[in-house]
Amino acid sequence: MRWQKALVTGASSGIGEAFARRLAGEGTAVVAVARREERLKELPGDVEVLAADLTDEADLARVEARLAVGDIDLVINNAGFGTTSRFADIPSERVTREVALDVAAVARLTRAALPPLLARGSGGVLNVSSLVGFYPSPHMATYGGAKAFVNSFTEAVAEEMRGTGVRVAVLCPGLTYSEFHQVANVGNLRNLPAMAWQTADEVARIGLDGLAAGRIVIVPGALNRTVALVTNLVPRSVVRRAAGFVQRARGAQHTAAQRGTR
Repeated sequence: MRWQKALVTGASSGIGEAFARRLAGEGTAVVAVARREERLKELPGDVEVLAADLTDEADLARVEARLAVGDIDLVINNAGFGTTSRFADIPSERVTREVALDVAAVARLTRAALPPLLARGSGGVLNVSSLVGFYPSPHMATYGGAKAFVNSFTEAVAEEMRGTGVRVAVLCPGLTYSEFHQVANVGNLRNLPAMAWQTADEVARIGLDGLAAGRIVIVPGALNRTVALVTNLVPRSVVRRAAGFVQRARGAQHTAAQRGTR
């Protein structure tokens, strides 16, 4: 599927940058959104730079207004960050910012994108979630809960859009080589075998292919799809305790990590 113009949030690094570069390479004009303007200016191709912090109300409103122009036929809500810590130890203002970016910004930008897309009778919204949205994630409770929201929210909106020509899908990657894990204080996950990881470009390609194919829930990688399936089959108590065991085994720290993006 060929997109004319795409708006990508979190486009300054990781999966968001991979989306922007891949789309630009396919001839799609890109509206790149992130806080780090200097990085956005380094993207190749036809790129419109829109520097914005989506946890800031005024900046979020500017991006909503850009979507209202009506010239964008693909929206990729990728911006997000996580915190590795015991929830009781996280500063309340950080919890607020994490929910603002990972939940509120996704919902509001999806809402802003839909009327223009419905008016044209085509286009797409791809919300980037995570494999942890399928199960509780101790020591990343806010992030996991936010991604569970994104999964459920996106599936519901996708059903609402059935028959309109507008495609809505959620992308749920697992471990992905990017700044996210380093900055979110989970760098020791790098010790896991290579088969557990994917590159940001692989994830972006699979996400775009899945959206074009009309899939609604897109989980890249056979290993990740197996995890998603198993977590839906076994008792929640088992999933919860297993997730907690994994976190303890890798020595999850009980201090708030620095802010990071995918």
